[in-house]
Amino acid sequence: MKSGFGRQFGLLARRSVARTLRDPGTIAPALLIPLLLYFVIAAGLTKATSLPGFPTKSMPTFALTLAFVNGALSMVGSTGAAIASDIETNFLDRLVLTPMRGAALLFAGLAGTIVLGLIQLGLFFGVGFAYGAHIEAGWEGALVIAAMFLLADIGFGALGLFLGLRTGSGQAVQGVAPMMLVFLFLSSVIFPRNLISADWFYWIATVNPVSYLVEGIRSVFIFGWDKQALLYGFIFVVALVVLSLLSASAALRSRLARA
Repeated sequence: MKSGFGRQFGLLARRSVARTLRDPGTIAPALLIPLLLYFVIAAGLTKATSLPGFPTKSMPTFALTLAFVNGALSMVGSTGAAIASDIETNFLDRLVLTPMRGAALLFAGLAGTIVLGLIQLGLFFGVGFAYGAHIEAGWEGALVIAAMFLLADIGFGALGLFLGLRTGSGQAVQGVAPMMLVFLFLSSVIFPRNLISADWFYWIATVNPVSYLVEGIRSVFIFGWDKQALLYGFIFVVALVVLSLLSASAALRSRLARA
């Protein structure tokens, strides 16, 4: 392998994308489970739209945020399992013998995440619109949702890289991944925080950072341009990307030092 960063990144990124698209175990949880939950919530909680203070009369619009956030959270398991598999099969050890740069490995590991995120975007928007959802902010809002969602995909994918590099075990990563659903359902994804009557649940939803991703995306669907919700949403995803990449980089250096 040549020592140039671009060459290394290109080869490893192509491998990441090909492996992601060929693996049903990666595609199915990222596409089908978010849509299944979307249909269950959109159909099962239709009467909630009649509650005083509920922000919209369209449950398909309200619930579509769940598909996007759940899809982003699924990247923890898929990306983390991929890098853990490279460790378990000694692929990473073989790379140590080449002039590989750690940054090329990390960023290339997210190439499959980004491609899968683009597929999620098209599918979730398409299914949501077909089911009756709409975007109050119009096509410009769709671009904002896409930007926040893809940043979330990258952030959670980088978190998966950290977990995979730290544990070196695909089973360990898959054991952590379901915890993402706990963060999802303890956020404001099912009910807006102003309608959460239980004090303990309201407090958890408020301190849960996933709520700010939920409310940032949802605000574009329902309200149009809520500057505060968008600000908090972007602060969360940018902080997630930065902290996850820094953690993954430190874990990679530690892993390579032991190899």
